[in-house]
Amino acid sequence: MAKKVLILIGDAVESLEIYYPYYRCLEEGLEVTIAASEVRKVHTVVHDFVGWETYTEKPGYLIDAHIAFSEVNPEEYDGLIIPGGRSPEHIRMNEHIPKIVSHFFEANKPVASVCHGSLVLTMVPEHIKGREMTAYIACKPEVEAAGATYVHEMLHEHKNLVSGHAWPDLPGLMKMFLKKL
Repeated sequence: MAKKVLILIGDAVESLEIYYPYYRCLEEGLEVTIAASEVRKVHTVVHDFVGWETYTEKPGYLIDAHIAFSEVNPEEYDGLIIPGGRSPEHIRMNEHIPKIVSHFFEANKPVASVCHGSLVLTMVPEHIKGREMTAYIACKPEVEAAGATYVHEMLHEHKNLVSGHAWPDLPGLMKMFLKKL
């Protein structure tokens, strides 16, 4: 039986940060479920670093959400991936997110967070307090306010959590996540 991976997204998820893990997991023969606030086509964005002090943003491809957050039974999944982009800013406010994310920490299942995905983790401070993690540098204040230690590395692994700074770090992040899975 193939292992099952859950990916949490919303509008403005970073294109590479959803598509790369999604297809990489499929390539490994895993069952992958993309969850969003509702079952529909979700808008992605393309972030790039092109001479600004921060990233630029352009519209990306659409991707189908397979299941709504309200329908997720986290016990059915072996691992969790939280992509970045701007979607974590708003999906973290969904009432079902803390229960979903908490399950993976309580059950010691692999969790991968990249870039702004760390903002979702700040909604479960009881599970990230005392942990080390990396994220996009602009997320450092929220990571530290939630009680985690921000690590200035492109990739970091601490217990069941693997974290990446941004989309260029996806190959290493997915290698670490798949090894834990």
